[in-house]
Amino acid sequence: MTSSSTDPLELIASLGVVPVIAIERASDAVALADALLEGGLPVAEITFRTQAAADVLAAIRDARPELCIGAGTVLDEAQLARAIEAGARFGLAPGFDQGIVEAAKHASLPFCPGIMTPSDLTAAARSGVRLAKFFPAGAAGGPLFLEAIAAPFAHLGIRFIPTGGVSENTIGDWLKLKSVMAVGGTWIARTDDIREGRFGAIIAKARAAVAVARQALEARS
Repeated sequence: MTSSSTDPLELIASLGVVPVIAIERASDAVALADALLEGGLPVAEITFRTQAAADVLAAIRDARPELCIGAGTVLDEAQLARAIEAGARFGLAPGFDQGIVEAAKHASLPFCPGIMTPSDLTAAARSGVRLAKFFPAGAAGGPLFLEAIAAPFAHLGIRFIPTGGVSENTIGDWLKLKSVMAVGGTWIARTDDIREGRFGAIIAKARAAVAVARQALEARS
């Protein structure tokens, strides 16, 4: 399965985990991409928490198109436009903003806004959202909390990507929920690991995350 021939959301669903990455230098982009690919994780959410995000997206798009890249922490429509121009194939945000959702829809970009409460989910569902980021997943109450707030919306077929406080040890707890498409993994490629060139550690954590997620997905099928 290659990212260039696969729908981004189908790819994410098949993997069960998305690395969530804040990278400080575009010069590290290709090495990061190579580490994720070697680790069997051909997808990455590059967050707009750093000034380098758009340049990182563009560098990976140009040098490693087999890595399916998305933009995270998209907080306004200008960031969304920069992400699309840089090659993002999907986008995520920590909260729900109808303007961003509509702009992504207009651009035909798969977009996953954040929710934490039933009110958030009501507003998102009214705007046609059927994939939402549950954030901050751990602090908000974990899998049981998500299961409870999602229940009244189950007939709409809304799915979730829990992010924030998820670890390799809790992947299975999240993926037990059939409404969870995948988890967001901030531990897989940490900013300091990238900065210090610890790409071997990133390869190992990517491999481990993929293996755990695959086992959890197989267990629920």
